[in-house]
Amino acid sequence: MIRAVGVIVPAHNEQDLLPGCLAALRRAARALRGTPVHLVVVADACRDRTLQAARRGGASVITISASSVGAARAAGAREMLRRAAHLNPADIWLATTDADTLVPPCWLRQQARYASQGWDAVVGTIRVVDWSGYPPGTRALFRRRYASGTGPHSHVHGANLGFRASAYLRAGGFPAVPTAEDHALVAALTAGGSRVLRTRALPVATSARREARAPHGFGHYLAELDATA
Repeated sequence: MIRAVGVIVPAHNEQDLLPGCLAALRRAARALRGTPVHLVVVADACRDRTLQAARRGGASVITISASSVGAARAAGAREMLRRAAHLNPADIWLATTDADTLVPPCWLRQQARYASQGWDAVVGTIRVVDWSGYPPGTRALFRRRYASGTGPHSHVHGANLGFRASAYLRAGGFPAVPTAEDHALVAALTAGGSRVLRTRALPVATSARREARAPHGFGHYLAELDATA
């Protein structure tokens, strides 16, 4: 039984998009009735008003200067585990998303339901709502390469990821790398025997901005599609 949920949001100069992200997370937290939800924003090397935006949005904030999304997610996980140290890690669920992402209202409730069914991790997909600045061919190519199919998928996004704290600890946590920390964690979870559910049932809406935060992340993927289209 999940007795506490922590949501980790790494943020590097995200004063503009973070408020929307946190508003969506608060809605998702309210849908998870009876289970405490902790929102933790990790402000990493920020030079804008990300800290103030996070606090106004109802999140706890920790600051680091790593310029590394892997280090930021790991710091957020440590903070949540510190807050819930009185609980068995098997009863703690950790979820991560990104500051430019909007989760659906059922996001946390459904992840907790999967956890009650015995899953140790949930790996979801993303969708793009606003394609401003991209030619129509890029959107069409994305749909063909990414969004087709209805069954299990091969994608991994830190913007849509949840896992049991005990499985996270067994896997060694997020590596402190500037990119692909999400892929590394999911690979370690799988290699360690955790039950990993890859589902298209809980897509999150993320931005298609060209000013990507993580090298070789989703923004880089879209840039490659743009060059191909």
